Amino acid sequence: MFFTATVLSAIYVTAYAADFCYDEGHCDPYAWGDTYPTCHPLLEGHHSPINLDRHVTKDVALDALRLHGFDSVHKGQWTLSNDGHSIVLDIGSGMAVSGGGLPGSYQTVQLHFHWGSPSTNGSEHTMDTQRFPMEMHVVNVKSVHPNLSAAMEDPTGLAVLGVFIDVVYGDNVHFSPISKALPSIAYKGQTTAVRPFPLIGLLPQANLTQYYRYHGSLTTPPCSQVVVWTVYEVPVHISWGQLEQFTGGVYVTEEGAEHGTQLRDNFRHIHPVFSRVVHASRDARLLAGVAAARHASGLLLLLLPAGLCCLTPGLVRA
Repeated sequence: MFFTATVLSAIYVTAYAADFCYDEGHCDPYAWGDTYPTCHPLLEGHHSPINLDRHVTKDVALDALRLHGFDSVHKGQWTLSNDGHSIVLDIGSGMAVSGGGLPGSYQTVQLHFHWGSPSTNGSEHTMDTQRFPMEMHVVNVKSVHPNLSAAMEDPTGLAVLGVFIDVVYGDNVHFSPISKALPSIAYKGQTTAVRPFPLIGLLPQANLTQYYRYHGSLTTPPCSQVVVWTVYEVPVHISWGQLEQFTGGVYVTEEGAEHGTQLRDNFRHIHPVFSRVVHASRDARLLAGVAAARHASGLLLLLLPAGLCCLTPGLVRA
């Protein structure tokens, strides 16, 4: 693999000189453009995240992606860290993503999370304006590039898998390697080793052919418009207790800081689609089915939030 863990951290922008935040006016997502000009949502800009709505185009050629090595237990160790913006899992070599309409093969390099607070949901993408409690991003770099800088110059240099996370009462054992390690990385700058586990367990295994595809950007500075997004429509589930470990147990400040600040609502606001086409995979149902029915009947149908059955009323916000 071409990319070391140190270089990969730049994907989540810890390598950039200026910092950013989510909860203070001078450095929150609406102010990122002051420091990072490429974060300005200019007209016709391909920014992320977006609201996934009924204006999608069915593409029957979009089948399941090929997830190479996702069902294996790899050698060595992975690194889980708190970078002050998210919880990040840096992954070693041995995994790649291809097929499903992607323009090449992509090496899987890391994943990270976005969440809300005890009273708000925090997914970055929304489904027909409704937000999930969390969202996981699995970041993959196009294999033909010798380094991250080259990939960032390619309009399709990164492929990111977006996975919505909903809540139920029972723990998700596949998330246990991460959730059990969170107390040891509660504060910014802390890291811990994690024994590799099959990454496929973090994905909606029974619904991998159901997703939406569009071209967009990183959702953190520098907001580079180099991402091929695959957002799965069916969420995975974790328990309320596992969710609370993120919303109540992770800090944006370093250990020992005079005033500890919890990391909450670490998501960027929704951006316009403009002229972009959002494709629904062959088996996508929630939005594509409604769009097809509307086209056939000429009626605007209301989408029932089928994937959000487990949310507590009043927690959803767009």
